[in-house]
Amino acid sequence: MTSRDATLSTFLEVNGQGRALRKRLAGDASVRRYERLIGGPVPMVLMDCPPDLLDVGPFLCIAKWLRRCGFSAPLIFAADEEAGLALMEDLGDDLFNRVLSEGVRSVDETELYGAAVDVLVVLQALEPPDDLPAYDDDKMLEEVGRFTRWYASRLSERAKADFLDIWRELLPLVRVGPAAFVYVDYHADNLLWLPEREGLARVGLLDFQDGRLGPPAYDLVSLLEDARRDVPPALAEAMVERYLAARPDLDAEAFRVAYAVLGAQRNCKILGLFSRLAIEDGKTQYLALQDRVRVHLQRDLAHPSLAALATWFDDHLLLNIAS
Repeated sequence: MTSRDATLSTFLEVNGQGRALRKRLAGDASVRRYERLIGGPVPMVLMDCPPDLLDVGPFLCIAKWLRRCGFSAPLIFAADEEAGLALMEDLGDDLFNRVLSEGVRSVDETELYGAAVDVLVVLQALEPPDDLPAYDDDKMLEEVGRFTRWYASRLSERAKADFLDIWRELLPLVRVGPAAFVYVDYHADNLLWLPEREGLARVGLLDFQDGRLGPPAYDLVSLLEDARRDVPPALAEAMVERYLAARPDLDAEAFRVAYAVLGAQRNCKILGLFSRLAIEDGKTQYLALQDRVRVHLQRDLAHPSLAALATWFDDHLLLNIAS
């Protein structure tokens, strides 16, 4: 038994889950690990977040804030922040992606995405948690830099520098509307359908620990330009219109520019991330998602506001989208 195994066992024993059967759940692209605990007093999920690699504190803080605000984030039953461990409410398996792809519930795609958009509108109107890191230009530049570091690493240093210079010109366009809580990974694999609950609580929320303070358009892009599933263009447009109808305070044209720029930023970041995961960590399964991300990026580049970036791609890098 490793020292980590011993820490886990002690934590479970102290919190009344020592006899529970532990079943590994699918994780995300990070080093976090999740286990469903079966046979204990209450259904729970164990989150194992190695403290030398990741800090569980932001997850705990944001989870408590979301619940205070009436959203369906998991209830935290117990936590050892120093050890990077938490016991939390088991919200089930009905992720949006699973519900829609496997037909495990009779539900309309428009209803699910409409509910997710409604959650975003209310979430962004709230006073965010204290001490959120900023989703500022420096952070976004660091993220798009991953694209040329990992995905397009063979380009010249001049081409890479030109890429970042273009982004320095584009990023001021994304600051449309007051800065708000940005979930960062607001998509169908992090949202659960809980129809037995009412109103906004029907949408269960997971994987929000990377939350930041930044541009409101980002999470709408994350939802509708999903690396893991195709969102029909007509549905995506209807959801953008739904969001804008609920946000009359925003300049709709400027918001659509921000949406396109953030779409390109996010998709460049994801292509870089998936390449890094394959090269450094041997997680090659994410490469199968890259073609969908390239399609999203190509659509974003068609927006007139991204003409300079589109020209850079024409000059330096074909997206090579499979037919």
